[in-house]
Amino acid sequence: MSEKSEKAKELFKSGYNCSQSVLGVFCEELGMDFETAMKISSSFGGGMGRMREVCGTVSGMFMAAGLAFASASDSATAKGEHYKRIQELAARFKEKNGSIICRELLQGVESSTSPTPSERTETYYKKRPCVELVGDAVEILEEYIKENQPSRAV
Repeated sequence: MSEKSEKAKELFKSGYNCSQSVLGVFCEELGMDFETAMKISSSFGGGMGRMREVCGTVSGMFMAAGLAFASASDSATAKGEHYKRIQELAARFKEKNGSIICRELLQGVESSTSPTPSERTETYYKKRPCVELVGDAVEILEEYIKENQPSRAV
C-alpha cells in the first residue's frame, strides 16, 4: 500500500465518505484546497448520494484525474482524449474489483439506499469492502499518473 492509499483509508475511517477520501489525498497537489474538495466530492459517497450507482471511490478517482489531466477546452478532441483516460481508469478498477457499481461491489452486504448514512461501527468495516476500494482507487490513479504525463504537477 502506498502512503496516499493509507492516508485515504484513514480519511474514510475518520468519517469522510469514499469519494471524499480518494479526492482528498490528491486535491492540494492538484491545485484544490481540502475543504473545497470535500464539498465537491460530498455528493458522490455511497454510489452517488447512497443511491448505490457508480462507486464513490471511482467518482473521486475521476475527479482527481480531471484535475490532473483534463483541459478546460470545449473541443471534441480534448473531451475525447479525457473520456478515453476515464474509461481506462474505470476498466482498471473493474478488472481489479469486478465492477464500478456500488450495489454490485456491496453484493451480499445489506445496503440500504436510505439517505441516512450507516453508522460506522467495527461490524460496518468488517462487512464492507469500502476501505479496500478506497485504497484500490488511489493506487490505480497513482499508477496511471506515473505512466502518463499529467497537465498539472502531482
